[in-house]
Amino acid sequence: MNKTVNINLAGSFFHIDEDAFAKLNRYLAAIKRSFSDPQGRDEIIRDIEARIAELFDEKIESHSQVISVKELDEVIAIMGQPEDYMVDEEIFDDAPKAKRSRSYSSNHKQLFRDIDNKFIAGVAAGLGHYLGIDTIWVRLLWILLTVFSSGFFLVIYILFWVLVPQADSTAEKLEMQGEAINIENIEKKIRDEYERVADKVKDVDFEEVTQKVSKKANGFFDTLGNIFLMFFKVFFKFIGIILIITALSTLVSLIIGLFSIGTVGFWETNWMDYVHAVNTTGAPIWVLSLIVLLAVGIPFFVMFLLGLKILIPNIKSIGAPAKIVLGVVWLAALVTLGILSIKQGTQVASEGTVTIKEVLPIQAGDTLKLSMLSNETYEYRAYRGGGFEIKHDHNGDKVIYSNDVRLIVRSTSDAQGRMVIEKSANAMEYQKARSLAQSIDYGYQIRDGEIKLDGYLITPYDEKYRDQEVQIVVYLPVGAILYAHNNTR
Repeated sequence: MNKTVNINLAGSFFHIDEDAFAKLNRYLAAIKRSFSDPQGRDEIIRDIEARIAELFDEKIESHSQVISVKELDEVIAIMGQPEDYMVDEEIFDDAPKAKRSRSYSSNHKQLFRDIDNKFIAGVAAGLGHYLGIDTIWVRLLWILLTVFSSGFFLVIYILFWVLVPQADSTAEKLEMQGEAINIENIEKKIRDEYERVADKVKDVDFEEVTQKVSKKANGFFDTLGNIFLMFFKVFFKFIGIILIITALSTLVSLIIGLFSIGTVGFWETNWMDYVHAVNTTGAPIWVLSLIVLLAVGIPFFVMFLLGLKILIPNIKSIGAPAKIVLGVVWLAALVTLGILSIKQGTQVASEGTVTIKEVLPIQAGDTLKLSMLSNETYEYRAYRGGGFEIKHDHNGDKVIYSNDVRLIVRSTSDAQGRMVIEKSANAMEYQKARSLAQSIDYGYQIRDGEIKLDGYLITPYDEKYRDQEVQIVVYLPVGAILYAHNNTR
């Protein structure tokens, strides 16, 4: 019967029999002796013990199980024997080495957050290791997905931040990169970190540091300045992210929206009738879409590049020729858009009116009924509204249909009532505007003490939408009685 020993290995308690305990001690002692350089040796041993503890946890089925020599031999087979490795400074030499025998099995990658290369929480860097993709592409992809999902992937990032552990120990960092967790790799990883820290220390200007230390007041303000500088850098990076998200969302919206409008302009669709009805410049729709895309999109593209430059200062520039071409194209698009906008504005600069006057057979004491009519060819009810619609008349021809009909009732001291109908439209010149107003089709009926007014107006489609409207003013003598239908409001 073998005695058992309780041991604490890297913070975990195990029951191990006496023979296995002695062999484990000899194994760890042999590893310590294999290090010719004491630098980082204690940390390497701690990581090796932590890895052995993890392997023990995988081997035992319950906490009461005793670890025997068999389980220990299986762990040593994975970790490797000390004599199988040249665990000294030679593993860092640039010269090629002879291939060494290894007696361990490689581990699969495990997802961790890489806090050594983090920008926020190390999620993208950890995914880069796990997927075998450069971290910068993972970050750009994450930004794009966040934009296209309306911020949903920002919530996913936070979930990764909370649920995915960070790689703290050397064993976890090796497992994150898919490297075998054995003596050689643990030592190499720790020595690499020591050398990186040593290089940073060598770069320090010790004379300058000494001078600062000798001046405590200056040292305090320098520290305070460094703190402010750190916050400024974080804020600056945040501005870069905002610029990228804003620019990308705007560019995607412009490309999808304007490209759709521009390409649909090559064939006829129902909603394109509305675009043609308000376009008084004469320019093709696809040309207008391209000009707007260039005039608005290029500044946002520059904003996107600026955001990338803030996030990645060493990113390669697009070059002076490309900048000059973008600038020239943008100025040309801006000038063209300005000319077309002026032309569009001048097409509705003047208002022309046509007035129709009717005498109403209404005197003081008479009764008048007033109502609005609808046309079932276009709509079933009469109401007032702005804007316009494209309809088809009884001949199947396209017409511009509008409910922009305004009714006003006023009293008058005249003995006889009257009605004034004013049709109006806009154009570049007064005579053209008056001609457009004249072509407005508007009807009414006066019969037996009753007035029936159309609640709509019709304009030929070819004359386009020029803010056509109709206003009716009914003047009634004092003492006349009015019964108005509720659709007159």
